[in-house]
Parts: sequence; structure tokens; C-alpha cells
Amino acid sequence: MDNQSFSEKEKPIFQKKEHKEKFDLRPTSAFISASWSALFIGMVSYCIGLWNANMWLNEKGYYFTLLLFGLFSVVSVQKSVRDRQEGLPVTDAYYGISWFTTIASILLLVIGLWNADMELSEKGFYGMSYLLSLFAAVAVQKNTRDIKFLETKESEL
Repeated sequence: MDNQSFSEKEKPIFQKKEHKEKFDLRPTSAFISASWSALFIGMVSYCIGLWNANMWLNEKGYYFTLLLFGLFSVVSVQKSVRDRQEGLPVTDAYYGISWFTTIASILLLVIGLWNADMELSEKGFYGMSYLLSLFAAVAVQKNTRDIKFLETKESEL
């Protein structure tokens, strides 16, 4: 059905209404604070867990390196996905490597924890604090990018 067959009163309620006000895409300060807090809490708790863990120093180094590797990888994924979405050139190689390294970092953590001589609750702690850190890094990167984009647009006006 087209909308011309309805009178103004009879127009269906599901019809989209046009919004004339400008939508501000700036992340709220609450979301920015929550993102940074989640990143800080995830990273610090993971590192405190490593510091207090009863494992060899090379094992601690492995898990710490995985944290750094994972954080860098998810920021690269977020950046390359966003660049493509905005029409900026991103090579298929970089895009693919970003996704590969993100998946590899998570798999390496899973394999390491699977084979680790730890309590199941300790393995769960490392897994959850790691994933919290990765998710928060994506959110922080998104917020940073949104704010920078809006500041650039505002300065052009």
C-alpha cells in the first residue's frame, strides 16, 4: 500500500517520521567513563592475577604478552572496520591480518589456559578479565574515534 491512499488521520503508525533535529553522535560521558573503567579494571585485575600467580616467570610473560597482543589486535580490527565503513582505503592484507591476530590471541589464551595447571576458577578469571579488556579496548577506541571525528567536523564549520 502506498501512503497516498490514506488520509492524514489514517496514516499507519509504523510509517517513519522525519526528524529535523541534528543527532549528536558524541558518546556520553557515562559511556566514556564506563569504557575506560572496564579497560582499566580488566587489565589491572589480569595483571594482579599474573603477579600473584604461582607459575614460572616465562608463563607469566606468555600471558602478559597475550594481553598486549590482544589489545593491539582488537584496536587494529576496530580501526580497519571503521575505516572501511567510512570509505577510507584499507588493504585486504591489513584487514585480514587484524582479524587473524585477534582470533589468534584469543585462541592462544584458550590453549594456554586449557593446558595450565590451575584451578578452573582461576582459568575463568583470566579468561573473563582478558575478554573484558579486549571489549573495553574496542569501546575506548570507538569513543576516541567518534570524538576526534566530531571535533574535526566542528572545526571545519
